[in-house]
Amino acid sequence: MNGTLLNAARAYAALKSIFALIGLVAVGTLFVLPHRPAAQLPVAQLPAFAPVEPSMHAPGPVQAVADNAVEREQEAVSEYIARRYRIADSAAAHYVSIAYRAADQHRLDALLILAVMAIESRYNPVAESVMGAKGLMQVIPKYHQEKLVDYGGEPALLEPEANIHVGAQILREYQRRLGDTEAALQMYAGALDEPTSQYASKVFAEKARLDVLRFKARKIGQSA
Repeated sequence: MNGTLLNAARAYAALKSIFALIGLVAVGTLFVLPHRPAAQLPVAQLPAFAPVEPSMHAPGPVQAVADNAVEREQEAVSEYIARRYRIADSAAAHYVSIAYRAADQHRLDALLILAVMAIESRYNPVAESVMGAKGLMQVIPKYHQEKLVDYGGEPALLEPEANIHVGAQILREYQRRLGDTEAALQMYAGALDEPTSQYASKVFAEKARLDVLRFKARKIGQSA
């Protein structure tokens, strides 16, 4: 009996050792198997995140303030032109709007363009001189045919949009060529060699009046 119990105890101990060995092997296998990173998961199993695009349409507060200041400036300038040169409010606003767009396109001061219009034609869109100059900025078509092609040729000079843009383009070219606004204005008037720069002085005097309106409009914006 004692022999039987001793044999049973030995068999139980051997079986326990076998199960313990199997457990150790299983645990070791878990550490040996490589961990699969999330980047290697199938696309369908990865969480989908839609990128958030910043809004390009809603203006920020600084841009909104700047836009309001320009609007106030244009309104003040339009009212002044309509009153001083006795033209319709709608016409003055139209010319001012075109002048500001032309200024942005040709890198000029809009008030300089408007001052040239005041001296050249007093804001008469169908004005014509004995020298053949036409429209608001009194452009002489025979000297600038290439600039008129995109607008349909010489007849377009009696249209404010074409006349102002072509005139601004001419003035900007003279400004770049001569490196000086006064000289550019004198050349625009065909009086580059005139020693007193009388034409440029008239333009600058008119622009100074418009500059006062600009200053007031911007000052109101800063205090609002």
